[in-house]
Amino acid sequence: MSFNAQGADPTQLQDANPAHWPVAAGWQPLVDEFFAGSIGQKLLAFLQARIDAGASIFPPRPLRALELTPPEAVRVVILGQDPYHGRGQAEGLAFSVAPGVRLPPSLQNIFKEMQRDLGVPFPPFPNPGGSLVKWATSGVLLLNTCLTVEEGQAASHAGKGWEQLTDAVIRHVAEGDRPVVFMLWGSHAQSKRAFIPQDRGHLVLTSNHPSPLSALRPPVPFIGNGHFGKAREFRDAQIARGN
Repeated sequence: MSFNAQGADPTQLQDANPAHWPVAAGWQPLVDEFFAGSIGQKLLAFLQARIDAGASIFPPRPLRALELTPPEAVRVVILGQDPYHGRGQAEGLAFSVAPGVRLPPSLQNIFKEMQRDLGVPFPPFPNPGGSLVKWATSGVLLLNTCLTVEEGQAASHAGKGWEQLTDAVIRHVAEGDRPVVFMLWGSHAQSKRAFIPQDRGHLVLTSNHPSPLSALRPPVPFIGNGHFGKAREFRDAQIARGN
């Protein structure tokens, strides 16, 4: 474990101050409105209380997906549920892990399906690793629906308020004029389909979650779903139309 000059652990959340969580300018009004409201204020109070109680909360920058992928740049949305709860894993992007961290099973299956579908190397990076920052800076919004978690306790911050913000983010993208690819893997992600209008030309792709528990099972196995190829074809068509 490493610490910064002030002795703080850089892998975990230090305080519940949204001013310390930068976001792209296009997201700022939506984020400000959320934290000014009662649910946002209750969430911040909860986070600070847990920090004061000594809880280790990940990731250190909960809004990193909104920092790296501005709304005007979103071309693909991939929804996760909540961050990885192992120390040093979460980096604020759905399914992504910090550099040097062993690939979680779900991310391994994502890379395997990319390899099967697109013929890309596994893992598909010059330097093998599981950080998806390059995706995020290329227009892939890697959004967890809950944005913090406590060490060793999956879904420990579910229902504390983050969902109101992330639902608003999904709606904002879905109600835009530019067609976007939504990859909804598993029942939790698919529950957000209700936010996606059918008359905006979006491509909505659904299958089982990439977790080993469901990746090969019916009704729609993740392995073999062909989502990456379908997304590439859709984006190529959009580019040809000038979108």
